[in-house]
Amino acid sequence: MGEKLMARKNLLAGLTQPKLTAVNSEPPAPRAAPLPFTSRGAVGAVTRSIDDLANRANAARELEARLTSGQVIVELDPACIDASFVMDRMAQDDEEYQALRDSIAKSGQDSPILVRPHPTEPGRFQVAFGHRRLRAARDLAKPVRAVVRPLSDRELVLAQGQENSARANLSFIERARFAHRLEEGGYDRETIMLALSADKTTVSRLITVVQRIPAEVIEAIGPAPATGRDRWVELAAAFHQGPPPGDLTARLAGKDFHSAETDARFQQVLGWLTEPAPARSIGEGEGARRDKEPARAWVHSSGAKVMKIQSTDRATTLAIDRTAAPGFDQFLLEQMEELYSRFLAETQQRGRKRRTGA
Repeated sequence: MGEKLMARKNLLAGLTQPKLTAVNSEPPAPRAAPLPFTSRGAVGAVTRSIDDLANRANAARELEARLTSGQVIVELDPACIDASFVMDRMAQDDEEYQALRDSIAKSGQDSPILVRPHPTEPGRFQVAFGHRRLRAARDLAKPVRAVVRPLSDRELVLAQGQENSARANLSFIERARFAHRLEEGGYDRETIMLALSADKTTVSRLITVVQRIPAEVIEAIGPAPATGRDRWVELAAAFHQGPPPGDLTARLAGKDFHSAETDARFQQVLGWLTEPAPARSIGEGEGARRDKEPARAWVHSSGAKVMKIQSTDRATTLAIDRTAAPGFDQFLLEQMEELYSRFLAETQQRGRKRRTGA
């Protein structure tokens, strides 16, 4: 009995070794020197991205191999397996999942998932990692290859979090919700830091973002995989600084919002929270209508959302997004003399044409 306990302890020991990094980052892994012609430019960037993805995938496979080493792989009915008690992913039929499902359908499941006997329901199991492989097996009506190991709640969340960190394919907000749910579940910051392979500052930032943004807004936006930490922090700050639009719930339920991709939905919500407050004309009462036109965005042909425009009877306000167009505000001010002079000249020319009938 003592030998079995010691073996289990050794197999799980790696989960509790400190490996603290910033969110969405990892320690540099040794790699072969790139060929000279791929070291710079677009080709070099693509090569480095492929190398990074390969390194992450290798790290995840090594972690999984360590956790399943020496264990018997069995085939289980997906219907008998429940998700982890701490969810991390937000459901999305993205291209990555579809590629995984197609690969399993064509070539089979190349690595087992890790499950434990369900702590309260005999005959059932609970996933530590491999949720998407389980989902794919369920969608394909195939048994799932799994290693069954008795795990405590803490061991399960450590295995789950570190496997996701090794793969680095959770979005920022998915990592943030995972950290927040662990804290709500009573886990201390040390456990959360180990599960996410993140330092104390990063974990605090993750949790703060989720605390400040209403849960229904995060659910409505979705995983937003292309939206990084800084933009989510900006959205959290906007919610923290003042009340959201009174019609926020109606906007979230709108057809245009739901038909947009998840990252576009994030941009819409951020726009609602950061759009300029409607101006009021002098002498208007508190109950008077504040603006004639709704705020609108000016988008460059490149897709950059450069500014928001708000018009009233008395004024038009241009709010330049300094993140999307850094330095454009100063550039516009420097060109203002020339632009206004051109405007006056063209206005006078149009007036002469109308008077002469030309």
